[in-house]
Amino acid sequence: MLWSLLGSKEDAHNSMVHSYRHGFSGFAAKLTKSQAKKIADLPDVVHVVPDSFYKLATTRTWDYLGLSAANPTSLLHGTNMGEQIIIGVIDTGVWPESEVFNDNGFGPVPSHWKGGCETGENFNSSNCNKKLIGAKYFINGFLAENESFNSTNSLDFISPRDLDGHGTHVSTIAGGSFVPNISYKGLAGGTVRGGAPRAHIAMYKACWYLDDDDTTTCSSADILKAMDEAMHDGVDVLSISLGSSVPLYGETDIRDGITTGAFHAVLKGITVVCSGGNSGPDSLTVTNTAPWIITVAATTLDRSFATPLTLGNNKVILGQAMYTGPGLGFTSLVYPENPGNSNESFSGTCEELLFNSNRTMEGKVVLCFTTSPYGGAVLSAARYVKRAGGLGVIIARHPGYAIQPCLDDFPCVAVDWELGTDILLYTRSSGSPVVKIQPSKTLVGQPVGTKVATFSSRGPNSIAPAILKPDIAAPGVSILAATTNTTFSDQGFIMLSGTSMAAPAISGVAALLKALHRDWSPAAIRSAIVTTAWKTDPFGEQIFAEGSPPKLADPFDYGGGLVNPEKSANPGLVYDMGLEDYVLYMCSVGYNETSISQLIGKTTVCSNPRPSVLDFNLPSITIPNLKEEVTVTRTLTNVGPLNSVYRVTVEPPSGFQVTVTPETLVFNSTTKKVYFKVKVSTTHKINTGYYFGSLTWSDSLHNVTIPLSVRTQILQNYYDEN
Repeated sequence: MLWSLLGSKEDAHNSMVHSYRHGFSGFAAKLTKSQAKKIADLPDVVHVVPDSFYKLATTRTWDYLGLSAANPTSLLHGTNMGEQIIIGVIDTGVWPESEVFNDNGFGPVPSHWKGGCETGENFNSSNCNKKLIGAKYFINGFLAENESFNSTNSLDFISPRDLDGHGTHVSTIAGGSFVPNISYKGLAGGTVRGGAPRAHIAMYKACWYLDDDDTTTCSSADILKAMDEAMHDGVDVLSISLGSSVPLYGETDIRDGITTGAFHAVLKGITVVCSGGNSGPDSLTVTNTAPWIITVAATTLDRSFATPLTLGNNKVILGQAMYTGPGLGFTSLVYPENPGNSNESFSGTCEELLFNSNRTMEGKVVLCFTTSPYGGAVLSAARYVKRAGGLGVIIARHPGYAIQPCLDDFPCVAVDWELGTDILLYTRSSGSPVVKIQPSKTLVGQPVGTKVATFSSRGPNSIAPAILKPDIAAPGVSILAATTNTTFSDQGFIMLSGTSMAAPAISGVAALLKALHRDWSPAAIRSAIVTTAWKTDPFGEQIFAEGSPPKLADPFDYGGGLVNPEKSANPGLVYDMGLEDYVLYMCSVGYNETSISQLIGKTTVCSNPRPSVLDFNLPSITIPNLKEEVTVTRTLTNVGPLNSVYRVTVEPPSGFQVTVTPETLVFNSTTKKVYFKVKVSTTHKINTGYYFGSLTWSDSLHNVTIPLSVRTQILQNYYDEN
């Protein structure tokens, strides 16, 4: 194809970036717009997609989620901790010397493994073992888009070796081996382990450090090649903590690299788990929204790094920090009201500290405010204050932002915005305000509370509103895991936050479920995780979603809820799907039959009229535009006791009527699948926002719950009638 287009075999060879041969047929090449247009017009071509770039998106996690290594009857032991399951990770590479990749006690490599370890800079096959069984790297797409990149002088390793640390970190969370006595500067101490600690890891490095921009980026061409290789190699789960910007076009129309690769991976029985993005708390920001992907939101843990601040009036305020240096006795406290050369409207913000003279902060603790969710703002503020001779900084910001260390032995304490206001009032009312800062302590348990993180991207789905995203939530704030020896770390471990950290937690759970139920499809695994999730935290307390202001979490914040690994192993019923369901979905959202046929490799004819997207067999029901009433269908498959009877309970969204037919489902040796209908109507007479409810099927052992999300669009009816 390229040869005929470009005129010679040599030109075709020089243009080629990647050839995709395993999961699907295709290639990546350097083409002009006119050349791309000519290829797009060829009859056997499904899509031509411009290359795009993606960005990077547990001592306590597993105990918090109830996945106990001490309980011999737990899911962890029932699956032998994920043994013989292969988790593929597409990321920045791996640091193979880390103890989390030790293979002590591991048996042979799984017989279905067809991959290997590639040789490159500071990396060869000896870096792999029975734990880290595969490591490959893909850079051609990155090089095609960054012609000025100098691989000789680059800080990054042109090999599977990790420079950034992100890939090593997420691999630890998904399937890291047990490493005892780990802490971060004395905090969060315990045993680090992954969700499936005896699973095997295969790393596919597709993300590269760009020296000029000091950023790490990932070409969609390289990601697709990594996914293609992973399908060939035999991975069981793919963990992808990467994401593009909030989509402005339909990811589900196969113009998105991860969406395309994930579709083919799922058809091969591979569960694909992706991060939902870090653009919260605004709505419509969730990414990786294809319906065959498990999209993950991030929550906090029941862990706090409490750091007491004592004001001169003896009021004690608990802040958050990772400060383990010596305590700071009562010290002058200052709030810089009017930095020089500063716009007065920004006075007192952490970002404006740069404009203060040193004498303003020298020998003092500085209070500042920031609305930035990024750790860089905090770190910059600490640097400004320390450079000016300051002794500490108190940073007031919105709750739910990740806590991170600032500088060694420099107190850098975060407080909620409201508490910062209290400190400010004290500072202004006292003639000589002072503050004392004590070292941080690790607190765990119920009083801490669980929240959806501020940064975690939210629904609804901006492209396909009837497809609920995110699907599920997992801890993703201040997660301790392995990193490289080239990064700022402690014992080779570091705390990071993001949906990047939440996604591999779900990948670990998916690996355990695959080990327990080898015949389950990716859709069945997703359903089991979603329908058994906690709607409260493990202590029974309500989960809030951080933002301005905080609110009770709903499905657009956390999907089905907070993952409950133990319950997911025995869901009773699942909302299963296969190729036929995905074809019906594509027909429902407007794919043309030719494209569908080429995509799946066989002739497809969509029904007339086309099916409704509302009937796609998801473990959720989302109705974005209810006008009067609508009836949707779902099908349940019994994966529990052979003879079972389930009865329905509905918590309808406020102002809506929900009727389920039938109200009882009976399963036996001849009836393993049953469908039911859900009729939704409303008493609302205006256009509304979304209201939320739930639908639960219960027997004496299981509760199979899905979220309901409904919005009315009554104005359309009024317009049509007038």
